[in-house]
Amino acid sequence: MPSDHTNQNPYYITTPIYYVNDRPHIGHCYTTLIADVAARAQRLVGRDTFFLTGTDEHAEKVSKTALENGKTPYEWATINAERFKDAFAFMDFSNDDFVRTTEERHISRASAYIKKLMDQGDIELGDYEGWYDPSQEEYLTETVAKENNYKSPVTGRDLEKRVEQNYFFRLDKYEGWLREQIESGTIRVLPEARKNEVLGRLKTGLNKVPVSRKIKDGDPDWGIKMPGDDSHRIYVWIEALCNYLTTVDTDGRRAYWNGEVVHLMAKDILWFHAVIWPAMLHALGEKVPDTVYAHAYWISEGTKMSKSLGNFIEIDQLRAYAERYSLDAVRWFLTTQGPLGANDADFAHARFIEVYNADLANSIGNSMSRVGNMIDKYFNGEITRTCNGEFGFEGGKALQLAIQALNDAGKSPDDPSRTFDFPKTTQAAVDSALQALAKLDLEEMLDSGRSIVRFVDDFISYSAPFTLAKRVGELEHADKALATILYSCAEALRIASLLLYPAMPAKMAQLWRDWNCNHLRDPGDHNSPFLTPLSELATWTGEHSMSVGQRVSKGEVMFMRADANEPTPGSEPA
Repeated sequence: MPSDHTNQNPYYITTPIYYVNDRPHIGHCYTTLIADVAARAQRLVGRDTFFLTGTDEHAEKVSKTALENGKTPYEWATINAERFKDAFAFMDFSNDDFVRTTEERHISRASAYIKKLMDQGDIELGDYEGWYDPSQEEYLTETVAKENNYKSPVTGRDLEKRVEQNYFFRLDKYEGWLREQIESGTIRVLPEARKNEVLGRLKTGLNKVPVSRKIKDGDPDWGIKMPGDDSHRIYVWIEALCNYLTTVDTDGRRAYWNGEVVHLMAKDILWFHAVIWPAMLHALGEKVPDTVYAHAYWISEGTKMSKSLGNFIEIDQLRAYAERYSLDAVRWFLTTQGPLGANDADFAHARFIEVYNADLANSIGNSMSRVGNMIDKYFNGEITRTCNGEFGFEGGKALQLAIQALNDAGKSPDDPSRTFDFPKTTQAAVDSALQALAKLDLEEMLDSGRSIVRFVDDFISYSAPFTLAKRVGELEHADKALATILYSCAEALRIASLLLYPAMPAKMAQLWRDWNCNHLRDPGDHNSPFLTPLSELATWTGEHSMSVGQRVSKGEVMFMRADANEPTPGSEPA
């Protein structure tokens, strides 16, 4: 994907579809947040974007847990699917669809894909003898089972030795093709460590993989039957993978599959997405995903999360953090501090406070507040001058006058000859953000926005507009210089806010309302489409820039500084 604004192919990003056997927690929310931030960024660039998430409902565990709770499998799946929808709405995710695998639109198309593979000989009946992980509903090779001492690599529970009749997908036929696709980067497996993992496993060779389960007497009627054979059900993992295609396999959505396809997930399900799913697609004659991105895990206060320890960060705790510090602060922390790379990340309260204060209260929020406050205080909340980046009036005297005011006050800058090229700096930040977005490096993308904030803070420290303001009326042209300096700060922060928006849509849209910036089609709805692509919105002194006569309101404090000694949100006694 090019690092500029020229790639206008449709963009399709997916999360895994989540088991509906429990409540949503930080893992589900994190993966979906990353997809949301990427989708928002692509829409900002101007690309036609489709963002999919949903629930995987035909698992054995769903029917077992439903029985334990006195519900039918579908009733139990619906209860939990609604919990995921509620959690995702709370997290302000902008997904375009939410698929449930119990929906007919999925069942009919997934069945058709499997039938096609059967008809052309890519799926055949055979006998299976090997290891099965009932906790994950996953078949494992002898190599993987042995490496994990015949325990589940995810839950640590005992594996089962199974002998049964299954239908098999001829994955082994596509071993050479898969290796070439991944080695060449046609299928980008990211981060690089994950690519190396997949290629390492491919060296041991591929076998046929089971795609069905034999129905036993007493089994609940739950799942999709194998086409033409009611004695078998499609293995839940194979059926679930099909959702990425079933949801967009329509006349109105096919363009998304033919555009850029990005599958996002946690590292435990990489093999299914990087190997089995692309091989199935290739066998079906379909385009394969462009990117398979498998992030690492969250841990909690330095400890691996587990049900037995009871230390999963559930949605209720994220709600508690959002109530105290704002939802966008939670989104910022998860996005910038999360395990998007190869290493796990720690959700620790002290770290949250550190990042919140450093990035938001003391940096982004403070910079935007003080610039707005100075425009309100010194110019009655109105932009009175613009600046082409050269502080341009009468030979570019704005900085000269600011330095003179400092000299008169005995506070001369360290280097009076410094220059500040705002258009060049903001454009470089936009370019850097786009390059990072192409790699799905969202932390770097957002830091490009923060780099502008840091530049503005440095400029304010250097030019000291509050000192210059004291000389208005006695130093010739001091008012022009002050207006020029504050315009430059405001315009730079406006551009920074565009780059920060994907992680903090509500806060940045509030700034645009306070500053009367025309970026969104509906200024009152922060999920509204943008009026025009980023290339036009981020142009210095362009059509959407700050302009003479524009009203700038102080607004509320964006992020109040947090006290590190406050109790952890959600830990207080009821």
